[in-house]
Amino acid sequence: MAGVKRGRLIKHLALDYGALIPFIIFALFPIYFMFLTSFRLDAELYDLESIPFIFNQPPTLGHYTYIFTKTKFPYWITNSIIVSVLSTGISIPISILAAYSVARLRFKGAATFGIAIFVTYLVPPTLLFVPLTRIMYKLNLADTIWSLVITYPTFLIPFATWLLMGYFRTIPREIEECAMVDGCSRMGVLLRIVLPVSIPGIVCAVLFAFTLAWNEFIYAYSFISSSTQKVVAPGVVTELIRGDVFHWGEIMAGAFIGALPIVIFYVFFLDYYVSGMTAGAVKG
Repeated sequence: MAGVKRGRLIKHLALDYGALIPFIIFALFPIYFMFLTSFRLDAELYDLESIPFIFNQPPTLGHYTYIFTKTKFPYWITNSIIVSVLSTGISIPISILAAYSVARLRFKGAATFGIAIFVTYLVPPTLLFVPLTRIMYKLNLADTIWSLVITYPTFLIPFATWLLMGYFRTIPREIEECAMVDGCSRMGVLLRIVLPVSIPGIVCAVLFAFTLAWNEFIYAYSFISSSTQKVVAPGVVTELIRGDVFHWGEIMAGAFIGALPIVIFYVFFLDYYVSGMTAGAVKG
């Protein structure tokens, strides 16, 4: 009997994990191909007879050496970190206050205000980058990373607010009411009660906000033309494509390094991310 049960368990596990294999391949293949391309020689990349999914010749670090020594890639990485951290740091505290107010405080038009926050996020950047570019020039912030630090919260705050609203609604009101009965103010309840139990939701919002800021392209491309002020996304596209020639090895090397911070963040905070997403989806 024990052998039969063990056999059934192994069969079920094989079926369960086997069903995941196509999805894993689908998700990881672009990263694998990008990594592979970044280490392949140019002669191999343009050889139509070479097998594109393996190394046909010894790998090279030449593409990485080139982007770090012959381009402003170190500046782009530094600028991306500064812009993403500052814009996320500005957006999340404001989003917490806005989301808690809409989720807990009773005032006229609260539901409409919550919907309006999300609708604001849905406005496409293609409609806004022209007027915002004029504003940045009026403020003398054009061609600097500070134009992005100011602009990114305009779409990070609505999204993070909407995300946190759903999470705050999953927290029982009773624990807040008990704290207020004991003399805690509304702000004290938020700081001492709500925030500690909302860590998964806040981490989820931080991850999303940081990812959106890191990957944003239109504003970064429109506001900044100086090579030393660019961030990773437009820098790789505009500086590593020279004329009509696509240097795929260098482009993939830059894209791979540019994707690493996001991958590392999600790997370390995956449990918080899943917890925050599932809790926010239960009640919204």
